[in-house]
Amino acid sequence: MGNTECVVAQKRLARFRPEERSAVEGVFDRLQGGAGGPSGASGKTSAGKTLTLEMLQSSMGSLAPDSMVRRVYQCMCGIDPGLAAPAASVKSSTSTSTSTSGVGREQLVIFLADTLRGTAEERAPLVLAMSQHGGGPAAVVTCEQVAEFLKDLISAVVQILVHRGRLQGWKPERMGDGSLGVKLLAEQMCSELKPSDQGGCDVSCLEDWVFRVSQVSLYLEMLVAEGLNLSLSGRPAPTLLPPCREAPWKELMCLLDLPTLMFLAPQLPDSYSAPWRLMFSTRLHGESFTRMVAGLMKRGPTLLLIRDTKGHVFGGFASHAWEVKPQFQGDSRCFLFTVFPRLRVYTATGYNQHFMYLNQNQQTMPNGLGMGGQHGYFGLWLDSEFGHGHSRARPKCTTYGSPQLSGEEDFTLDSMEVWVVGKPPEPEEGEEGEGKRSVLDVDPEVQAMMEMAGKTLHSQGLREPEEDQEQ
Repeated sequence: MGNTECVVAQKRLARFRPEERSAVEGVFDRLQGGAGGPSGASGKTSAGKTLTLEMLQSSMGSLAPDSMVRRVYQCMCGIDPGLAAPAASVKSSTSTSTSTSGVGREQLVIFLADTLRGTAEERAPLVLAMSQHGGGPAAVVTCEQVAEFLKDLISAVVQILVHRGRLQGWKPERMGDGSLGVKLLAEQMCSELKPSDQGGCDVSCLEDWVFRVSQVSLYLEMLVAEGLNLSLSGRPAPTLLPPCREAPWKELMCLLDLPTLMFLAPQLPDSYSAPWRLMFSTRLHGESFTRMVAGLMKRGPTLLLIRDTKGHVFGGFASHAWEVKPQFQGDSRCFLFTVFPRLRVYTATGYNQHFMYLNQNQQTMPNGLGMGGQHGYFGLWLDSEFGHGHSRARPKCTTYGSPQLSGEEDFTLDSMEVWVVGKPPEPEEGEEGEGKRSVLDVDPEVQAMMEMAGKTLHSQGLREPEEDQEQ
């Protein structure tokens, strides 16, 4: 097992493939200055040496906030190689303690094994230790302490996405406030905690949480692998953002931010695989219900994002292509969500099937777009007289179990975006589709001749000319 002599550490190393073990053990030497240096291949010369906080900062500092690096170092220092659990022996991360302590080779190996290949039971003590940043050892942490740990962890993941060039076409500088998104995502993840009656989170509480909330392990694994430059065979870097295609970033200021995307993308049926395309934005296309409908029709799954004049940001996911008709449509994969002031998703309750509704130019039926509830009492409603809507939940929307999404029950629209987030539906026979463009787009002369003949182009303004797409 190379330089690692501790029995516990050897068992942890056995979780890695043979070709991965040398890379895992090599992290210690590399952090000390490289395997070719005096502390390199000979285990005897480096056995008594430890990693310092400064060594860890030199590796992780560009990819994570300093407070997150200190949390990791504090956690490593607290690992007892004989017990392989930091809960009872965590040291403070103050400058006094870090200058007199260090991380041994076995401690590092155990930390790497538990973060990269561990179970919820093994990761929970690590989360407990990292949530105690700046404090002494304790068996319980508060939800607020866990939230602070999550803010540092999520901030690190966002930095990694930016620095490693994994933005998938998104432009953070043309998007929403990322620091606010970090705070909201941390709060959302913390809302899944089940603390004791006294409000504390012990190891068993954190174990249950880590088991249920997969992002905790995913983000921690990404931080450790990227921050310590440890590449394991057969485990590509996780994809946390869906691809963004052809967004007009020069003109656009997107309502989304990276942490919000990291939260919403896994909720979609196609997860991260389908590209997101902006089909409508009030910033770009004005306040036009007809133009918005054109961006929705026959596009496949879409995500609607709305900000009202009170600053609330919310929306809905439509699993099916929208159709203008007097009946409800869609299926139970649809959901409503809020982004601000809280990040939440509200899925179908099974009470009814009022998932999606879209109607226009009717005398007897409501004209507008709705999701959930019933006519006049939608969970989310946009009136065809664009600019106004409502979110009525007394006390909750029957279809999605959602509360009032907007700042006021009857809201005024500030801005809106429609993103296509899935594969477009197969065109029916005789319909235009991919590979079969409208004759008006293929041959502009035909369009000119029709206009000269006095023919009205009824589709003008309702359809966008297809552009040649480079995939």
